[in-house]
Amino acid sequence: MGKVDKHIFAKNSSWTFNNIANKFERHVEKSVPFYHEGHTLINSYSDFFIKDNSLVYDIGCSTGLLINKLLKYHSKKKIKVVGIDSISSMIKKAKKNNKDKRSSFFVKDIEKFKFKKSSLITSYYTIQFIHPHVRQKIIDKIFLSLQWGGAFIIFEKVRGSDARFNDYMTQLYYDFKFQNGFSEEEIINKTKSLKGVLEPFSTKGNYDLLKRAGFKDVMTIFKWNNFEGILAIK
Repeated sequence: MGKVDKHIFAKNSSWTFNNIANKFERHVEKSVPFYHEGHTLINSYSDFFIKDNSLVYDIGCSTGLLINKLLKYHSKKKIKVVGIDSISSMIKKAKKNNKDKRSSFFVKDIEKFKFKKSSLITSYYTIQFIHPHVRQKIIDKIFLSLQWGGAFIIFEKVRGSDARFNDYMTQLYYDFKFQNGFSEEEIINKTKSLKGVLEPFSTKGNYDLLKRAGFKDVMTIFKWNNFEGILAIK
């Protein structure tokens, strides 16, 4: 059991979001570059897809922070935003944080969740934790559930296109974590804990997933080193 952040410990190849709901937001904003700015960007793009009576899903909603921001951004619209997460403590925290009647939250495995037709689906650094052997199935499911003209906004950590670029990006990301107060031991322990748990694809790999599912209009809307946001329109 190794320390990965203040009051957060994890075993080798066993990272989990269980029991860290109260520490999650602080940990992730130290770990993910432009974490809050990414939320703001999603809000801005959502203007093109969210109208009155729109249904929106957030896959891997964690503590519901993005949903909270979306609802405030669209405060005058009659919409419904649904948060899905497999971790019950995260959903409990999300419900506590968000009392807006236009929101609802479900503890559910995304493979088993039944979507209704929606205008927008978001996934903020979540698909990377879904095992590669079912990832295409999930993206296919997302595509089929969207209305024509609806959008899927996905943010993911990405691998480099070859070993040299991946090495460059990894070293710069470690520099970022050092600057945010993580110790060398914490960075190494977190990396070890994510083995076999976090499986990022390259930019091309993510684009291929989306195109195979049926998305034809796909564009990168955010990029910082090995973190990327993509907009895909049905």
